[in-house]
Amino acid sequence: MTHVVVDPVTRIEGHLRIEAEVDGGEVRDAWSSSTMFRGVEIILKGRDPRDAWAFTQRICGVCTTVHAITSIRAVEDAIGAQPPPNARLLRNLIMASQMVQDHVIHFYHLHALDWVDITGALSADPVATSSLAESISDWPLSSPNYFRGVKERLAQFVERGQLGPFGNAYWGHSAYRLPPEANLLAVAHYLEALDWQREFIRIHAILGGKNPHLQSFVVGGMATPVDPDKQASINLTTVNAMRKLIQEARQFVEKVYLPDLLAVASFYKDWAGYGAGVGNYLVYGEYPEGDGPNAPLYLPSGVIRGQDLANVEALDTAKITEYVTHSWYEYGAGDDVGVHPFEGETNPNYTGPEPPYERLHTDGKYSWLKSPRYDNLPMEVGPLARMLVAYASGHPRVQELVNGALGHLGVGAEALFSTLGRVAARGIETQVLGEKMEGWLDELADNMGRGELAIADNSKWDPESWPADCTGAGFHEAPRGALGHWVHIQNGEITNYQCVVPSTWNAGPRDAMGQPGPYEQALIGNPVADPEQPLEILRTVHSFDPCMACGVHVLDARGQEVVKVKVS
Repeated sequence: MTHVVVDPVTRIEGHLRIEAEVDGGEVRDAWSSSTMFRGVEIILKGRDPRDAWAFTQRICGVCTTVHAITSIRAVEDAIGAQPPPNARLLRNLIMASQMVQDHVIHFYHLHALDWVDITGALSADPVATSSLAESISDWPLSSPNYFRGVKERLAQFVERGQLGPFGNAYWGHSAYRLPPEANLLAVAHYLEALDWQREFIRIHAILGGKNPHLQSFVVGGMATPVDPDKQASINLTTVNAMRKLIQEARQFVEKVYLPDLLAVASFYKDWAGYGAGVGNYLVYGEYPEGDGPNAPLYLPSGVIRGQDLANVEALDTAKITEYVTHSWYEYGAGDDVGVHPFEGETNPNYTGPEPPYERLHTDGKYSWLKSPRYDNLPMEVGPLARMLVAYASGHPRVQELVNGALGHLGVGAEALFSTLGRVAARGIETQVLGEKMEGWLDELADNMGRGELAIADNSKWDPESWPADCTGAGFHEAPRGALGHWVHIQNGEITNYQCVVPSTWNAGPRDAMGQPGPYEQALIGNPVADPEQPLEILRTVHSFDPCMACGVHVLDARGQEVVKVKVS
């Protein structure tokens, strides 16, 4: 038995450590540890609930809107504020553009290098690469000269020893399977995606003033004015600018991202048999299609247990609890008790080992993440969960795209429950939302044309109008999965605040019953050709797109100052 440690796991947001026992060329057991602490819940105590979104949005620099909208929804739920239709549409556009950009970035810049051997591109024939590109898409940047230029650019990086993002990986690993031409095609699109995502996310600058960390959210609605007759508002000029960005995004997704995804997946079909994980899936649902707390959602909520696509249960958030049995926290009622977020506690209790260390104390506490459970079961959240629930709930466009992808690859529906299934689900969701965004933009333009310009409900802005004691919960389907915020407000101030984030659901440690979290379970049975270069472990972990910064924030366990920032 070989003990494998991957620390830090790179190409993610934050600090993640994976330990695994490898025997006979496969993972026999695994442990997931987040090595930072989050204290945002403590920081929020005593603060004005209307300001909470600005604090929580800084939890992460990648998930740039998700905590803001979830926090806003939690406070609105507590005080009874109802955003008007324009605010709903603006929020949908912001959230969907974040999702589309994030998924493309994940595929090319965070996950592709687990499947693509950059050094293999150096032996590619540009003419053959052009033929490959033209066989899968009519994307215009596909000439032999274009790929010759990309190859020369890559060769110059190598010669100068300036590989940058390509500098530290397991190049030449036996688990890479793409031919040289497919590697060169992927490198070219990796570089194109850098430029594309920068342009597309200008939607956030239009609607929120900046990216990351938009400035236009407000409890009760949005602060982005809409008026066709005012230059400083969202008007027909800005609507048309966003329409152009959305149409260009659809072109990139449909002609570059999805063809690349299917082409790469065709060489790794066996990965539809690895990384299944816990087999339980939870989705809060997202993108309201109407107004009010019971409005229908474009992507439905639901729970699937045991990979049973014939039964989608209605979600009951009262069944959500968090355990700290193997987490560096303590509960007043005892660490083996599952606690609902409304009663949640954030009490750090680091028990070792003292860094630097060779092994975690996996028989005790070993992570700064808690262990969320639904009805005492571990749940996977994220794009795969969303597409499975939508597919099983009869979402027509999702069903059409899922069936098309399965048919293209020649695999059955069971392939969805896998590392490869997570990769495919992101691509399908990106296309579904890219197609939907223009419809929301049309609705916004129609409202403006009819003179419906309201963007916020101000009737609940004054704390004097709030109940003296109230609680609320806000939910959002972030790129990485189900995100929930729970707030308790007394006399206009926050007395308790809890965040249960996607990477806590997925990356959390074992619970009081000994049940592994989704990362830990998904790694069991994973092949590992070389324990010294555990590329295959990264494939499955990266398929979840870890964001540990959402789950935890930096703490020196010995209380020493880590860094001092001075502003002059």
